[in-house]
Amino acid sequence: MNDENLKLYVNVITSTYREKVVRFLAKEDIIPTEIASDSDILPNHISKVFSELKSKGIVVCTNEQYRKNRNCHLTDGLEIVKALK
Repeated sequence: MNDENLKLYVNVITSTYREKVVRFLAKEDIIPTEIASDSDILPNHISKVFSELKSKGIVVCTNEQYRKNRNCHLTDGLEIVKALK
């Protein structure tokens, strides 16, 4: 893992919410409300986590122009997910 991915990995594992969201996204592309309904994370926390992950370049939403039902997936998060296991 290169230095940049190591920094991203540390950023993810320092928050249980970020780690849970990345694990969900590792399985499939998913909308944030599905993560909220399948986990114990409130929707407003999911929104904040997605904003953090998007700003770091870990997550990207394919339909960013929509306010609801944004389809999101991992970018270079695959190395991070492998390290989480």
